Amino acid sequence: MPNLTKILAGVLIALALVLGIFAWTLSRRPAPVAAAPTAQASFPVVVATRTLPGGKPITVDELRVQTLPINPNGAFTDPAQLAGRVPNADIGADSPVLEAQLSSGLAERIEPGERALAVRVDESNAVGNRLRPGNFVDVFFTLKRDGNGNLGSGAEIDRTQARLLLSKVRVLAFGNATATGDNGGDPNGLVRTAVLAVPLADIDRLTLAESSGRLVFALRNPKDAEVVDQSELPAYPGVLKTTAKAGDEPLQDSTRAAAGVALDALSGAGSPVVRPLAPRAPAPARVAGNTGGTRGGIEVIRGGRAETVAW
Repeated sequence: MPNLTKILAGVLIALALVLGIFAWTLSRRPAPVAAAPTAQASFPVVVATRTLPGGKPITVDELRVQTLPINPNGAFTDPAQLAGRVPNADIGADSPVLEAQLSSGLAERIEPGERALAVRVDESNAVGNRLRPGNFVDVFFTLKRDGNGNLGSGAEIDRTQARLLLSKVRVLAFGNATATGDNGGDPNGLVRTAVLAVPLADIDRLTLAESSGRLVFALRNPKDAEVVDQSELPAYPGVLKTTAKAGDEPLQDSTRAAAGVALDALSGAGSPVVRPLAPRAPAPARVAGNTGGTRGGIEVIRGGRAETVAW
């Protein structure tokens, strides 16, 4: 029995030594450091407070800045950057407003009441192809009378003419060059079109002048404020009659454009032309009974012809 007690005591002593060594080993290891929680990234992004309808300019009160865990491509951080921009389609409420969802390009550079119109150009009528987007030009046009045309043949142009058609017209694009992405134009120098910002009411005259004659662009200094005073020129009668009466408010530009303009009105053929007459000696009076005497006459001018009618 005493031997059993001694054996049990030895086992307990050995176990205590093992536990002590294990505890000492654990105490030598560095204490584990608690991992700090990872901070989640966040980005300020402009979102819509309500549905933004397509085709309608955005106002600042329709937007707010919201923190999102992602930063979408083309997102905005300031609502002021979106004031006046126009969505291509409806943008839902609480959705980020992205650049790809907004209209861009030449349409954004056209002022209200203007239209972008492409016209044919070549080096001889476009300042030697030195026009650049953002320039201002005066548009002249020439109409050449048909060599066989005269008043009796019903010709619309009774004489060759050159006139200023539009003044201080803005160039939106010239060849392949645009103000938003100027690539230097056509590398071969073969510029064939220029895109102009033309007032809606003047598009009829410009297209008619281009199709019936020849346009010439004269480059001008943007600081020059002189333009054509339309109040000093007669109004062009429209191809279509409108119901407007004297004293009514002026027609809208779209209505005037729909009324159109005819070539004879554009060329001024419908307006009387006063030509000064050269002084002439008084016609000799007819002597009664003198059958060989001369008699006077009246000079009648019709278009480009003059004839004397006896009386």
